[in-house]
Amino acid sequence: MTTGGFCGVDFGTSNSTAGIMAAGAARMCRLEGEHATLPSAIFFDYEARATRFGRDAVDAYVDGRPGRLLRALKSVLGSSLMRETTVVNGRRIAFREIIGLFVARLKAKVEAEAGGPVDSVVLGRPVRFVDGDDAADRQAEAELVAVAHAAGFRHVAMQFEPVAAALDYERRLDREELAFIVDLGGGTSDFAVVRLSPARARAADRAADILATSGVHIGGTDFDHRLSIDAVMPKLGYDAAIGEKRLPLPRHLFHDLATWHRIQHVYTDDNLRYLARARRAADDPASLARLIDVLEHQAGHRIAGLVEAAKIALSGEDAAAFALPAEPPAAVTMTRAGLDAALAADAGRIAEAALACCARAGVEPGRIGSVFLTGGSTAIPCVRARILDLFPTAGVVSGDLFGSVGVGLALDAARKFDHAPA
Repeated sequence: MTTGGFCGVDFGTSNSTAGIMAAGAARMCRLEGEHATLPSAIFFDYEARATRFGRDAVDAYVDGRPGRLLRALKSVLGSSLMRETTVVNGRRIAFREIIGLFVARLKAKVEAEAGGPVDSVVLGRPVRFVDGDDAADRQAEAELVAVAHAAGFRHVAMQFEPVAAALDYERRLDREELAFIVDLGGGTSDFAVVRLSPARARAADRAADILATSGVHIGGTDFDHRLSIDAVMPKLGYDAAIGEKRLPLPRHLFHDLATWHRIQHVYTDDNLRYLARARRAADDPASLARLIDVLEHQAGHRIAGLVEAAKIALSGEDAAAFALPAEPPAAVTMTRAGLDAALAADAGRIAEAALACCARAGVEPGRIGSVFLTGGSTAIPCVRARILDLFPTAGVVSGDLFGSVGVGLALDAARKFDHAPA
């Protein structure tokens, strides 16, 4: 075994998990209290001069502590933002360093669970970090590997997230099966067609059993964005007309405010000055007053959290409502029908990527024995139904929405590192 042991880490857009081997079995690590998930969030607490992570980070922000919250950091990989800096408490800090702080936190929690140093890791990666740009996709993987090395991991390997989920599912099987793996996360939707069986599980090299993978850069944070634009941004001036020519406000303001990893970019003095002028010439000054209030109080992440919670609620309810944290008061109501309409195009692209995976494998959907579902976004009814409609004869198996990939990465780490030289 490599010096210090090994683990699997699923650094996710919305939530992160990690798995280790204990007594010959893979299990999840506790990353925050008794929770096996750590929300992928960092809060720089200016008052305490401390860095907070996960739920603690979000709670500190919601409680109104002075500081800076960043979420959906995985979305920065492979983008120009990775080469930029942002201001934190008067100091410029690189996004690479911020992601490194989070990965180092995961490593420390894994080592606390394992009871000793862990210096080898299999990191999960989506099939596509970046759609339609192979160079940027390769760059995103290289950036994540570099961050892991900087955080203290000596040995770093990668595995596709849907393949890791397949390894977790395989532990349940008592016979050979042709499975279609669906992993719908916060930032990406990923698929794999895999041959699985108890006998194959013992093989060190599974490359021949992975018939195809595919993915598209659409996930839960995109769904949040769609819902926010449709239901929230009109309350903040998205439909307002300005001046004699009745021009709309710049759309980028609203799209940045509805995108987790871009929210911080709207908090500028230039935007506040522009909106103060625009409000005086707007046909709906109350909505602009709310937008100004949101920017002044840096409430964008709070709104994004309310939208995310409403999205989750709509998986089991017909409607969800909340009050905007802004003045003058305004209520937002979202419906299941509105969710379905907002996500129709995204659900279609996800279904196309699923079919493309079968085509690459040379497998007709009717030959698939089971569809294994993991990832929080598989709980969204319209997206789940769109995928399952493609496989009407397959059995449907629901995995751990947040844990299957982390467990599978631990299993893969055991294969890759358990007999590797130190």
